[in-house]
Amino acid sequence: MTELVAVVRIRGWAVTPWFIQDTLEMLRLKRRFSAMIYPKNKALEGMLKLVSPYITWGELNDEGLKLLLSKLKTVNGEKVNDEYITKVLKINGYNEFVKKIKDGEVKLSKLDDYFKLPITLHPPKGGFKGKVNRPYGSMGEFGYRGEKINELIKRMV
Repeated sequence: MTELVAVVRIRGWAVTPWFIQDTLEMLRLKRRFSAMIYPKNKALEGMLKLVSPYITWGELNDEGLKLLLSKLKTVNGEKVNDEYITKVLKINGYNEFVKKIKDGEVKLSKLDDYFKLPITLHPPKGGFKGKVNRPYGSMGEFGYRGEKINELIKRMV
């Protein structure tokens, strides 16, 4: 079982240096409040550290993964259901799809022919608790937040 990382962009593009904007585009986070799920590896960690003032990330648990995947839309803009997953991906239902993503058999970032990526979220209910331009450890919002990413996702879905 691979460890999954949820990455959420929390700041916009104004006055963003070109190299950070390029890295955000490689991570597919072109707009504010967009999210992606990636398996954890060294290359990803380097990219996340580079763009950390514009994003927040952490390890996903089962509940957070299901919440994020519930916001997934098909290429046509419809909600994803069991029929669609069975017909297009040849996987037996939605729960099996979630399990395969969790086990690392299916990578969400490779499925843009079937889904609208990145996953679009709402601003968090109740707003951000800290300043968006301050690190998470210093009463802010950006950067690594570990398991607490699941609480943020719950407020943004």
